[in-house]
Amino acid sequence: MSQNIADLMIQTLDQAGVQRIYGVVGDSLNGLTEALRTSKTMRWVHVRHEEAAAFAASGESQVTGELAVCAGSCGPGNLHLINGLFDAQRSRTPVLAIAAQIPSSEIGGGYFQETHPENLFRECSVYCEMVSDPAQMPYVLENAIRAAVGRRGVAVIVIPGDILLAKAPARAPSPPAGLLPKAPRVVPAEPELQALADLLNAGKRVTLFCGRGCAGAHDALMQVAQALQSPIVHALGGKEFVEYDNPFDVGMTGLIGFSSGYAAMHACDVLLMLGTDFPYKQFLPTGIKIAQVDLRAEQLGRRAKLDLGVVGDVNATLQALLPKLDGKKDGKHLEDSRAHYQRARKTLDDLAVASPGKKLIHPQYLARTISEAADDDAVFTFDVGTPTIWAARYLKMNGKRRLVGSLVHGSMANAMPQALGIKTAQPQRQVISLSGDGGFSMLMGDLITLKQENIPAKIAIFNNGVLGFVALEMKASGFVEVGTDLDNPDFAAMARAMGIHGIRVEDAADLPAAVAEWLAHPARPCWTC
Repeated sequence: MSQNIADLMIQTLDQAGVQRIYGVVGDSLNGLTEALRTSKTMRWVHVRHEEAAAFAASGESQVTGELAVCAGSCGPGNLHLINGLFDAQRSRTPVLAIAAQIPSSEIGGGYFQETHPENLFRECSVYCEMVSDPAQMPYVLENAIRAAVGRRGVAVIVIPGDILLAKAPARAPSPPAGLLPKAPRVVPAEPELQALADLLNAGKRVTLFCGRGCAGAHDALMQVAQALQSPIVHALGGKEFVEYDNPFDVGMTGLIGFSSGYAAMHACDVLLMLGTDFPYKQFLPTGIKIAQVDLRAEQLGRRAKLDLGVVGDVNATLQALLPKLDGKKDGKHLEDSRAHYQRARKTLDDLAVASPGKKLIHPQYLARTISEAADDDAVFTFDVGTPTIWAARYLKMNGKRRLVGSLVHGSMANAMPQALGIKTAQPQRQVISLSGDGGFSMLMGDLITLKQENIPAKIAIFNNGVLGFVALEMKASGFVEVGTDLDNPDFAAMARAMGIHGIRVEDAADLPAAVAEWLAHPARPCWTC
């Protein structure tokens, strides 16, 4: 029996190591879902909303580092993918989206559910092409996979349902070596390294500012900080890679950061930005020397006026830089910054406690309690809004834990579906979603997916009855808050109605025991307070 295009797509994705596709079925996807039904290596993960499918694929990819796939049927089905795909694209993680299209003979005639996905998805992708002839396959799909993996972003294949069912050409998929390009190791040229060393050696008070580009550079970073006697400040994206086992750590900067991080950057005479595209210019110092190291040349100097910009992998660059550093003996800048950090850390920790004699549960206490009880290699997802604050300030990193949020796109409703995807891909790990009541309620229908697909992720809902960060921003801007109140249901009772173990905590004294029960429960506990 000859194979069709959908069969060839599944074979190609199998060569790329894909094990699942997240989505909602529809008639324009019938060829694909039938091919999946007979596949021995890949399966369909049935979500309740395509936005959750895109977030799930993004979450899986961010933790595994590998290609993840989602799909949507023609028209409204694949349109629902867009928000989650924007998050994946701006998180620079490889995701392939399969956007089904109406019958090819009807395109251009205003047919039922007709849209033009090849135009709609261009802004949130590194590759977006339509397959209009079976002869294009698997060539176009292979190009999409290479683009997503090689450029660390979203690739979109638009394909009509009738093309999926068409006879496939006699062409085998490329082997993995030709599909999955390895990340390059980019080391700056010798003159650039020497110029960077000269700038740092001339500085009296050097501060390092680190982002997610510091992944894998922890050891080299510690050695550079030691040589320069430099405090290390991190952006939220750098927290999981920088904060742990770090005697130079002085906290995060930014609106939700630490005063000590901000102060260490403004007290220096040389700032070295490493793997960060921190967008909030108002927190960056002026009137000092600034150097930046980034793998992407387009990011150099777009946030601050640079004295030196260097294209390179952070780890490789720091390793090559180390022998050129003179080493500093004056540690006063580091000592002052560390003392400030200890004061700031204590102030925040003092807020993360139960109030004696009061039932009120502070969100800081909840986040800290979860962090202390979670597994050493737990993965935490967190919603945009106040859960991001509590994650940034109270989740402790150790080099094995992971943090996943919507850090650049800034979408609500990301945490629970990201946890869904991560737990599906790594069932052996503890995966915890710190969901806001606003974000959770946007996509709470996919709580059913956890039950139906037997995905035992841990969901915690910060039930404060308000869009908290939005209300905070309104007040900070001098506006009376409006439209921020949330009249929430009993989320725990709702979970129980779905067959999910639901826990509701209303007294701070009960919190530690409730967290322990929640984390130990073998199924899908949903927990709210």
